[in-house]
Amino acid sequence: MSRRLEFLDEAVEDIRLMRVRGAAAIARYAVEALRRLAGDAEAYNAEELFKLLDEASKKLLASRPTAVSLPNGVRFVMHKAKKMLESNPSLEDFRRGFKEAADEFIERSLKAVERIAEYGSRRIEDGDILMTHCNSSAVVEILKKAHMEGKSFKVFITETRPLYQGRITARQLGGEGIETYLIVDGAARYFMNDIDKVIVGADAVAVNGAVVNKIGTSMIALAAHEARTQFLVAAETFKFSPETIIGELIWIEERGSEEVLPSEEHKRIPLCRVRNPAFDVTPPEYIDAIITEEGVIPPEAAFHIMEQMFGNLTPDELASYKTVKPLEESE
Repeated sequence: MSRRLEFLDEAVEDIRLMRVRGAAAIARYAVEALRRLAGDAEAYNAEELFKLLDEASKKLLASRPTAVSLPNGVRFVMHKAKKMLESNPSLEDFRRGFKEAADEFIERSLKAVERIAEYGSRRIEDGDILMTHCNSSAVVEILKKAHMEGKSFKVFITETRPLYQGRITARQLGGEGIETYLIVDGAARYFMNDIDKVIVGADAVAVNGAVVNKIGTSMIALAAHEARTQFLVAAETFKFSPETIIGELIWIEERGSEEVLPSEEHKRIPLCRVRNPAFDVTPPEYIDAIITEEGVIPPEAAFHIMEQMFGNLTPDELASYKTVKPLEESE
């Protein structure tokens, strides 16, 4: 039992401390952790194993409250697990069925990015000057595919403070032979009139088409709107938040002050408190289109995507495995 808990705690910390980054990667990592637990955990029957998985799910959900792909990944496998219990399976059949559900989610996630790259690359034109913010696997794959197709373009990348994920994007694109410019976040408006298209990822999409993404995204969207620059979002459909259908809000994670101001320096500044929200919300009226594995849609079509994905779930099922407050606030 202790070995199981140690493994789970390690997985939770990997996600919470951002040793695993990116909404899609977080979802796959959490589902893989549950898959491993389903195979390794000691249990007398399927129902007991389900309870262990349910307990583990709650801990994983509390690690990153804004990454909707995480609860959607958990919801996908746990909903299938709950349905399996109805047929009173043997323990081994339940283990095998759960592993198959986890494998299905992981495969869907990986294929979704491939499809998004196909759709998104069509939006990139030869000679474009682009801008992106933070580090999105979907955006990187779109740009890599467009480059492989022979299109020539430049990409302005914001540093994305305080954790500088933009540097990761610059390394990834530069390694593919794509010309990039790394700029401070505050320079986005300065360069916006030179930009043909802004393309960013997403951590969550609400039912009204609003997009939750790395802090600073909404300011870039506002600058793009002002400059009449096209603003595109690349997001897998499992980042769409079903809780927003029933009026729930997406919890915006606020991280520790030491990411912004080292503790020793903070001590030397009297009466100063640091606020460090990790994400912000871009309203749908600033978004021209959302590129998903199902196609390119207007923000207003987010409801129809969710209706197709979650329409057969009851309100109680929608609320289960939902986004929760971070561990330090929920314990």
